[in-house]
Amino acid sequence: MEDGLTPVPELTARGRASRARIVQAATKLMLERGVSATSVEDVLEAAGASKGQLYHYFDGKHDLIQAAIEAANASVLAAQAPHLATLDSWDAIEAWCDHIVGLKERNGCSLGCPLGTLTSELAATDEAARALLAQAYDRWEAHLRDGLAAMRRDGTLQPTADVAVMATATMASLQGGLLLAKATRSIRPLRIALAAAVTYLRTFDASTTPADARPKRR
Repeated sequence: MEDGLTPVPELTARGRASRARIVQAATKLMLERGVSATSVEDVLEAAGASKGQLYHYFDGKHDLIQAAIEAANASVLAAQAPHLATLDSWDAIEAWCDHIVGLKERNGCSLGCPLGTLTSELAATDEAARALLAQAYDRWEAHLRDGLAAMRRDGTLQPTADVAVMATATMASLQGGLLLAKATRSIRPLRIALAAAVTYLRTFDASTTPADARPKRR
C-alpha cells in the first residue's frame, strides 16, 4: 500500500469479515490489557475464531500488532471526520478542538488515545511497530498541515509561517493533554492544552504584525 501499511491480500466478503473480526478482537484486547498481556489464544477466544483461520490471515502475533495499529489509526481518524477534511480556517480548527474535547467527555477520561496507548508500550521494544505508529501520527498530523497550508495560501497566516512546525506543536499539545486527562481522570488538562495550542497558532495570524517587523523604539 502507498502509505506503508501491511498489504492485505484480496479476500472474499466472508474472508474480509473474518479477518475484521479477528483484528477487532485483537485491538480491543491490546488496548484494554496491553500488547504483552494479550496472547494469540486470547484473541482466538474473543474473536470466536480457529487457529487455522488466524494463521490464514496473519503470520502470528507480530502481524496482529500491526493490524491493531492500523485499526487504531483508522478509528482515530474516523472519529474526527469530517473535521479533519476542513482544517482551513480558525473556526474550523476551534471546532475540531471542541469536537476532540467532546469525544473525550463522552468516552470518559479513563481511556487514552489508542495510538498513544500502543506507542507507550511498543515504541521502545518493537521497531516495526514504532515506525508504523510514526506513520499513523503523520497521517493524522497531515490533515492539520494541509489546512494550515491552505490558510497560508489564502493570506490568513503570515507568509513565513512554518506549517509543519505549527502542526507538530499542536499535535504534541493534543497528545500531552490526552495523556494528562487519562492520568488525572479530568477533561481539564485537555481543554487547557488545546486552548494553548490554538493561542500559539494564532500568533501566526496575518492580521497581527510579527514582533520583529514592528518599528523599533529609538
